Amino acid sequence: MATPSELTGFGRLEDFIVFAKSGAKFNASVDLQKQLVAQKAHPGHSEEGKDELDMVLLSALFTFKVGSDDRKVAKVYMLSSTGSSTDEAKVDTSIANARLKEDYKRLRDVNIVIDEKFF
Repeated sequence: MATPSELTGFGRLEDFIVFAKSGAKFNASVDLQKQLVAQKAHPGHSEEGKDELDMVLLSALFTFKVGSDDRKVAKVYMLSSTGSSTDEAKVDTSIANARLKEDYKRLRDVNIVIDEKFF
């Protein structure tokens, strides 16, 4: 089993995928988040001349349980405008879910157990 010091540099999904390929066994969980954020815009280059645009950030927080140690990895799957039409929002969510689905497949392929959730 890996020690916490061996996991110090693990900050990406890829780090845990490589670790699992080496034979390590561990589980993972995921919490999905939709956060309202303000994105700075160049003056005069945004809708209605706004300095900030309201955006929605679709992200996942993965928690990997390795022994008694929990390691967290955050990943952004989509940044979308709150001013988008319903159809555009559905497309953005669909793209985020497709990206998330691909990461779930990568985790499953190296035998990391995770309950799959979608936006």
